[in-house]
Amino acid sequence: MTRLGESVARATTLLSADLSSDATVQELLQETGARRYLDLTDLPAKEQAALIAARAVEVLPGVDKLAERIEERRAAGRGLHIKLGIDPTATDVHLGHAVPLIILSRFQRLGHAVTLIIGDFTAKIGDPSGRTAERPPLTDDDIAKNLATYREQVRPFFDFENVSFRQNSEWLAPYTFPELLSLLSQVPASQLLQREDFRNRLAAGSGLTMTELLYPIAQGLDSVALECDVELGGSDQLLNLQMGRKLMELRGQQPQLVVTMPLIEGTDGTGAKMSKSKGNYVGLGAPADDVFGKIMSVPDRLMEPYLKAWTEWTDEEIALVLGRVTARSLHPMDLKKILAGEVVTALYGLEAAMAARAGFVAQFSKKSFTDVESLPVVDVAAHGTETVAAVLTKVLEFTPSASAARRLAKQNALRLVVEGAEGQQTVVLAEADAVRPLAEVLAERVAGDGTAYLKAGRKLARLDGR
Repeated sequence: MTRLGESVARATTLLSADLSSDATVQELLQETGARRYLDLTDLPAKEQAALIAARAVEVLPGVDKLAERIEERRAAGRGLHIKLGIDPTATDVHLGHAVPLIILSRFQRLGHAVTLIIGDFTAKIGDPSGRTAERPPLTDDDIAKNLATYREQVRPFFDFENVSFRQNSEWLAPYTFPELLSLLSQVPASQLLQREDFRNRLAAGSGLTMTELLYPIAQGLDSVALECDVELGGSDQLLNLQMGRKLMELRGQQPQLVVTMPLIEGTDGTGAKMSKSKGNYVGLGAPADDVFGKIMSVPDRLMEPYLKAWTEWTDEEIALVLGRVTARSLHPMDLKKILAGEVVTALYGLEAAMAARAGFVAQFSKKSFTDVESLPVVDVAAHGTETVAAVLTKVLEFTPSASAARRLAKQNALRLVVEGAEGQQTVVLAEADAVRPLAEVLAERVAGDGTAYLKAGRKLARLDGR
C-alpha cells in the first residue's frame, strides 16, 4: 500500500466515528494535516495523474497524456517541469490564491520540478482575463511592493525551499520587434479573439487594446523559454495556457500539458468569485479565530468545493462525510467545524485550530450574549448619526465597504438583537436599513429595555448608550 493509501485508511476510520468529539477531530486534523508534507513519490504514474485531475477543471489534452508524460520523464530519470505564473498585483493574499499552490505542492511531493514565474514584465501589460476593461499596468515599484509579503503569506501551503524562481523580463525584455512580427505571422488573430470576455466587449462597443491581445503571446513565450511539461492556471486562463502549447509547437518543442483549476466561490454564497473587492474572502494573514469564524459562516453547499480546494482529502473521503450528512448521521455544523479546522491547521497549526474551535463553540453556544467576553462596543451617542453601513465599515471594521454591508443585509445576515428579561428578540435589517443612521434604525426597530447588539454574519458588537 502507498503512503497516501495508509493515511486514507487511518482517516477513513476516524471519518466514520463521532465527528462531534474534540478528541476525534484533533486526531483527524493531525492525520490529514500531515498529508501536506507527505512524500507521494511511491504513487504510480496513473495514480499521480488521477490525483492532480481530481482537483482540476480540465487536464489537456487528457489525464492519460499526463500519465504518459510522467512515465516518459521517469524513464529519463527525472520528473516533470511544472510552471506557474505569480500575479504580482496585490499585497493581500486570500484563500483563493492558495488553490494553485496546493496543486503545485502536490506536484512537488510527487517528485516533479517546479518553477514559479514572477510576471514582472507581463504585469506591466496587465492581464485582461475575465475583466470588462483593461487592467492598469504596474510599475517596477508596484511589483516589488506587492511581492514583498506574498511569499510569507502563502508559505503554509507551499515549500519554497524546493522551487526555482524566474522573472519573465529575462526573455521578454530582449525580444526584438522583428522577432515578434515573425511570431505573430504564425498566430491567427481569430485565436486571440476566442476569449468570451473579448467577444462581449467588442459586441458592447468597448474595444480592445493591442497590449491585451498580445498578453497571451507574452505568457506563451514563458513556456517556450522554460520548455515546460505542464502549466497551471485558473480556468479563466485557458486561452493563455493553450497559446503556450501553440508557441512551443511552432518552436519545435514538445507542447506543454495544461491543468486548469477552479475559481473558488466567495464566502458570501452569492456565486461571485472570492475577491477582496467583494469582501467575500478569507485572508491568509487573518487571525486564527477570524479564519475559523469566516469558514463557519459559509452556506452548507460550499463545504464540498471548499473541502476539495483546501484540504488533502481524497474524493472517497469527501464522499464518505457528505454521505453521512445526507444520511443524517453527521450534522453539517460538525463537518463545517472540521473544514474550518483544516484551514486553520494549515495556516497556524493544530493547536491553534483546536483553540479556535473551542473559542467558536464557547461563543456561539451561549444562550446569552452577555456571557461572551471581549465584544467590541459601539457608543450610539457618538456614532448614532452614522449609517449602519458606516458603523460596520469604519467603526467596527466588520465589513470592508458599505456595499459589503448591504450585501449582508440582502442575505438576511444583518440583525439587531435585544436581550432582556424575556430573553432574546431578533430584528432582521433590510438593505435599506443599512444606509440609514444607526440611532434612527434603533429607535424605529427596537422597543423596550435590554441590551442591544448589532450582528453582521458571525460578528457581534454591543450597542451602548441608546
